[in-house]
Amino acid sequence: MPELPEVETYRRFIDEISVGQTIAAVQVNDAHVLATPEDQLRAGLVGRTITGTSRLGKNCFLELDNGKVLVLHFGMTGDIGAYRDEPDAPRFTRVALHLEDSGLRLAFIDPRKFGRIRLADSAAAHQAAKKIGPDALAITAAELQQKLSRRKTLLKPLLLDQGITAGLGNWIVDEVLFQAKINPERLGSSLTEKEFRALHAAIQLVLTTAIDHEANYKYFPKSFLIHAREWDDSATPGSDAHTFCPRHAKVKIDKYYVGGRATYTCSKCQPAPESVHIAETARHDKNA
Repeated sequence: MPELPEVETYRRFIDEISVGQTIAAVQVNDAHVLATPEDQLRAGLVGRTITGTSRLGKNCFLELDNGKVLVLHFGMTGDIGAYRDEPDAPRFTRVALHLEDSGLRLAFIDPRKFGRIRLADSAAAHQAAKKIGPDALAITAAELQQKLSRRKTLLKPLLLDQGITAGLGNWIVDEVLFQAKINPERLGSSLTEKEFRALHAAIQLVLTTAIDHEANYKYFPKSFLIHAREWDDSATPGSDAHTFCPRHAKVKIDKYYVGGRATYTCSKCQPAPESVHIAETARHDKNA
């Protein structure tokens, strides 16, 4: 799923080829991805000039010369591309914007069709309508603490909640918590001020690193947990080479589920909270 770093990479690509361009036509190959009716979308876009781009979490905005925005949400498998001639269109191009001056076509690509395209009055209006929290790159440590410190909920689901902060997906939250040395089963209300500062710093570190590497995870620092995840294709099949903590060579990374999501942690870096230890001990005693 495209997360904040991927969407920021898409935004920069769109910005480079589209800003200053007038939309000459809107080509809809599959209306399933449209959250605005096709006739309204075409009427709202054709003849309009793209004046800028912006992003909020996983949402990308194309800013138009009448103040409105085209909102792109990439769902599970969305991507962006560009081409000149129809035979060169990327596979699974669902919608293409024909750019008048350059002759390029900006392609919204989505194999599984979970992405959505819609018109909105502004980025702020879309944020309010969808109840999206502040962007994860923009939120301050104080804001993060204010949003989480009274929540008696597991930390990982809180960080995945786009209404609290926008843009953090599953692997990012695991990486953030690993870098901050905080267990995902801690309650939001249990964190100290120092831990909130570490959490905020880790969010910034992980996101800026991912963006700097254009979300190509193979090039992330060796100190990142992501290299130990089982889906990392840099690992040799059947090998344990990438399943140990990058800080502790003899400590294997644990995989379990938190809030229904696959979760990776280091038991030494991220010790489980006391309540979890008690539950695990009780379960062990019961099964003995």
